[in-house]
Amino acid sequence: MAIITISRGTFSGGKALAERLAERLDYPCLSREDVIADAAKIYGISEEDLAAAIGEPPHFWQEVPGKRIAYLKCVTAALLDHAKEGDLVYHGHAGHLLLGGISHLIRIRVIANMDFRIRAAMERMNLGRDEAILYIEKVDKDRRKWTSFLYGVEWGDPALYDAVLNLERMDIESACETIIGMTKLDNFKSTPESKKAFDNLVLSSRVWASLAKDDRTKTAYVKVVAADSTVIISGKAGSEKVLDAIPEVARLVNGVTDVVSEVGIGSDWYW
Repeated sequence: MAIITISRGTFSGGKALAERLAERLDYPCLSREDVIADAAKIYGISEEDLAAAIGEPPHFWQEVPGKRIAYLKCVTAALLDHAKEGDLVYHGHAGHLLLGGISHLIRIRVIANMDFRIRAAMERMNLGRDEAILYIEKVDKDRRKWTSFLYGVEWGDPALYDAVLNLERMDIESACETIIGMTKLDNFKSTPESKKAFDNLVLSSRVWASLAKDDRTKTAYVKVVAADSTVIISGKAGSEKVLDAIPEVARLVNGVTDVVSEVGIGSDWYW
C-alpha cells in the first residue's frame, strides 16, 4: 500500500506527472478538484466553499478558523475514503499536509523554473506574458499564506517532502522512474503502526466532518482525535444544546464505539 502525493505549483507539470505515474503503477489518480466534488456530495457543502477552504489565503478565515478546519476535515475524509482501498496518486498542493502522520505516504514536490511555467500558462489559459506572470505570482503567494496560516510551515520548504523533482531538468518518464523506485523502499511501505495511524485519521476525519455537516453541531469549535474505535472531542460549544448533541452525532459515525467529550461551553464561530 502506497499513497503518493504530488504537490504541484501551478503550471509546473505536476498534473501530467501524476496522471502518467498512476498509469504506469496502475494506481487510481485523484486531483484536488475530484476530492472537493466528492466531499461536496457527501457532506452537503458547496464545492465553492470547500475550494475556498483549501485554496484561499487567510482573511475572513482568520475570524472563523473552526469553520475552515471543519471544511478541511470534510476534504480529508473524502480523500481518505479513496486511499483506504490501497494505492493512490493524489495531485494538489496540500495533500501531504492533509494526510500528515501517515508514514506510508510518499511526498513529492514538483518544481519548474518561471519561464517554463509562464509558457505553460500562456498556452493553456491564452494569456499574455505579463498576465501569466501576475497569475502565477498570485497563486504562489496565496498558497504560501495558506500553509503558513493553517500549518505554520512554508509551502516550498523542501523538508516537507521526500523528493523534489525539477521537470525542467527531468522529463516525465524519468520522474516516474524515480518515484516508482521509492515505492519499493521499505521506508514507505505500510506497517501495522502506519495502518493504525491511517485508520485513526480516517475515523477522526469522518467524525469531524459529520459534526461540521449536522445543523446541531456545525457551529462548535472542536478538535477530534481517534484512538482505535474511541474518539476524543475537545473544544468549545456555544450552548448546552450543542454540547449534548456532539457525542450523539459522533456515535452515529460508522466505526465509533466510544466517545469521550471534553468540550466546554464557550464562544461559537459562525457560518
